Amino acid sequence: MHQRAWCSMATLTSADLLLELHEDYIRAGARVITANTFSTNRIMLEPAGLGSRFEELNRKAVAIAREARERSGAAGRVAVAGSMSHQTPLIAGSDERDVRAIPRPERVEADFCEMAALLVDSGVDLILMEMMSDSELANAAIGAAVATGLPVWVGFCVREGSAGAPVAYVRPEVDAGEMFDAISLDGVTVAGVMHSKVHTIAPAIDLLARRWNGPLMAYPDSGFAKMPHWQFDDIISVEEFAASSREWFAAGVQVIGGCCGLGVEHIKAVSG
Repeated sequence: MHQRAWCSMATLTSADLLLELHEDYIRAGARVITANTFSTNRIMLEPAGLGSRFEELNRKAVAIAREARERSGAAGRVAVAGSMSHQTPLIAGSDERDVRAIPRPERVEADFCEMAALLVDSGVDLILMEMMSDSELANAAIGAAVATGLPVWVGFCVREGSAGAPVAYVRPEVDAGEMFDAISLDGVTVAGVMHSKVHTIAPAIDLLARRWNGPLMAYPDSGFAKMPHWQFDDIISVEEFAASSREWFAAGVQVIGGCCGLGVEHIKAVSG
């Protein structure tokens, strides 16, 4: 983990490990692998002094994912997703964003139009919008992805609010229903809930399904991060995750995966 740019530099500093991880997930039965581009937007890279590495990091991350697919003999069976998030710099040592570093929406639109075009040119099969929860930033980013013409999957992010109901992850003053209403899904292929605790998935999916009649997805996180290296403790067991996944599937979810804390064995358990 880079001190200021999350996991972005791992593409260069740990390329062999990244390749192995993609291959591990393909062997576990994953049908989609996600390039390590979650934090390679200019909003994250430039404050960290890494703006000049923008194109290199994005192209290399996609190339590694595509190489893993080829080495695994999974061409035609596994899709490579290019991740885009509206992640902004965090307050040091926390998972809270630095409000002083939140860009204006017009800058977000320009930056993500550039990034989306770069991901397409690098060879992704779809664009995965991750941790969407701030409508001012999400709408600009999603619009940039949709404009490419590739399939666009949108992963909303929630947390449990003080009253127990799901709220927008980075704007907890906004309940999940309001967030879904404020973020446009025009032109989107798949929508769902990600990077959210397992017990918040079902109620959030229920709220989303009232507003979206397309394919649904769920890929929660699990556990609690130990700082400063973001190592997760108290992760849901493989058996519990599989049981929850069956419930989501029965409720209409068609795409299931895992985010922070979950690993290869969790994916293997639901890939049959």
